[in-house]
Amino acid sequence: MRHTQPLLLALLAVGAFGLATPALAGAQKTTYPVVFAHGMAGFDNILGYDYWGDDYGTFVGDPCDEFLEVYCNGDLDSGQKAYVAQVQAFQTSEVRGLDLANDVEGFMATAGSQYVNLVGHSQGGIDIRKAARVLRERRGYTVVKVMISVSSPHRGSPVAKYILNLGPGVTSVIDALATYYGNSIYQPGNDGVAGAKQLVYDDYDPNDGKTTGMKAFNATYPVSATYAARYGSLITAQHGLDVNPALYLLKQFFYDIDGDGYCVDDCDKDGAAGAGDGVKNEDDDDGLVGINSQQMGYRLKYTDNFLTFDSVTTDSNLGYVSNLNAPTSAQMTSSADVINQDHLDVVGVGPDTFDEPEFYAAIIDYIATYD
Repeated sequence: MRHTQPLLLALLAVGAFGLATPALAGAQKTTYPVVFAHGMAGFDNILGYDYWGDDYGTFVGDPCDEFLEVYCNGDLDSGQKAYVAQVQAFQTSEVRGLDLANDVEGFMATAGSQYVNLVGHSQGGIDIRKAARVLRERRGYTVVKVMISVSSPHRGSPVAKYILNLGPGVTSVIDALATYYGNSIYQPGNDGVAGAKQLVYDDYDPNDGKTTGMKAFNATYPVSATYAARYGSLITAQHGLDVNPALYLLKQFFYDIDGDGYCVDDCDKDGAAGAGDGVKNEDDDDGLVGINSQQMGYRLKYTDNFLTFDSVTTDSNLGYVSNLNAPTSAQMTSSADVINQDHLDVVGVGPDTFDEPEFYAAIIDYIATYD
């Protein structure tokens, strides 16, 4: 929530009448560091702007631990350790996840920690599953304590297939731009087509000699206590003029996801598991990912509390998605606990009233309960 001047005046008025006001408590410090993993086209920092930032580019995991520090997250404990990973902007999660594991080991060495917590947005929420398995195999024990995905297409995104279906005349141009962009901001090795194929549920091209897609990836990198002690996911959906302008144009003129229908596998062949319910213009997706694709492990509930610190809790009513390729009907269609944010605003891309620092501080507070 925004701590605005009207709110300050209201608090002073309450105090003037001798009424008690609740304390604004912040997040507990996690035992082990938190590493943030960005989504497709993401970066750790460019021109001072963090992917994991508020509307002004301040990293949401930066505690106010320096004298008179202003650009920081005041809801975090001053001793909180959090890091932002950087992997290829456009690639498969096989490639990105391996790169992420390397980054994570570097952060663990810096922090002097044997364990870590992972938070991934969009494709980053898929990459963290690959990274967790790599870390387990390298070290011989379960390295990841808590793993949380935000807006992640665990069962694919129709937008990825829509782009691929445009054909070589369009996808070759998109890939060239993605490769140039990715190589310019970080490192070589970007592949926009490979990245898109990763986010289609089924193997997009069975004849290309490579098994791709989320169905196969989920089988190889499952939700398992072998790789992480606790799994959770935060789900986003929004529609209408509240959606980021770029996503609004996509939905209005190109592709509007029907993302809250149930079906095992991709029954309507749109690129995501499920079949849609036949109604597209509703709060069933965040512009890029349907709600039927987003639950991994427990569904988490985010509560924006007025006058007190926000909270993230476990919604056990919808159960636990252990088999990512076979959630229940309710887990794919329920709008319970869906956050009213689009795919980009939830990481601070685009000005709005959403308080990203407190949102991610609430996530860190949740992690601290379990790590």
